[in-house]
Amino acid sequence: MAVLSGVIRVMEKAARKAGGRLRRDFGEVEHLQVSHKGPADFVSKADRIAERTIYDELLAARPDWGFVMEEAGIIEGDESKPRWIVDPLDGTSNFLHGIPHFAISIAVQEPKLGGGGWDDVTAAVVYNPVTDETFWAEKSRGAWLHDGRLRVSSRRHLSEALIATGIPFQGHGDFADWTRIFSAIAPQVAGIRRFGAASLDLAWLAAGRFDGFWESDLKDWDTAAGCLIVREAGGFVSDFRGRSQPIHAKQVLAANDALHSKLHKLLAGALKA
Repeated sequence: MAVLSGVIRVMEKAARKAGGRLRRDFGEVEHLQVSHKGPADFVSKADRIAERTIYDELLAARPDWGFVMEEAGIIEGDESKPRWIVDPLDGTSNFLHGIPHFAISIAVQEPKLGGGGWDDVTAAVVYNPVTDETFWAEKSRGAWLHDGRLRVSSRRHLSEALIATGIPFQGHGDFADWTRIFSAIAPQVAGIRRFGAASLDLAWLAAGRFDGFWESDLKDWDTAAGCLIVREAGGFVSDFRGRSQPIHAKQVLAANDALHSKLHKLLAGALKA
């Protein structure tokens, strides 16, 4: 059984507190106050309340740490201390349309030794309020679903693989690149799914529910937690060029070792076409 560290306990408590309110609001989704923050990109009152709840909980526990938050942006803390990277509602469009597939994502990013920027993500929580599933990981301690160890799938052949992705939409992403990649990968695999929450896609990959994942035009808060969970479950994460994935690269290609190399070959070939 996994023993939760102090920082994971803080993250899970914050996620569960915000998740309880999201779960209630999800049941009353037709009454939510919704405002536009860009083309086809909605932010709800529930989203803002969840972010504030998480912020208050994390700040109380670690008052000198900074934040990177989807709605509030960057909030500086002590530059020698870690910072939180928070997406209070990944899958906002699903939430607003009554689709029960969304998550809260929280990650811890360490400062570089000697200052001058940010280094690795060392702790991560992805919480699904609808299913009450907490996916979590700490660097060098593995990835877990509650107290059960996670491992990426062992499938070695693309013909058996179920792949997750994100699809460009109004104002977001490159339709031409995505179409070329899809056309290269789809004929080779058992299926492709688009569920609309990158953090959950990555957590499900770590749990072996998906065998691979690719998406571009992502933000730090979309991927910071999920990428660590995949790596700690034994997966490989890179950008589209195959380079080790910094969270700010905006591109993610993830899978087990065998499938990652095969998917990368297809993806790289498609982008050269």
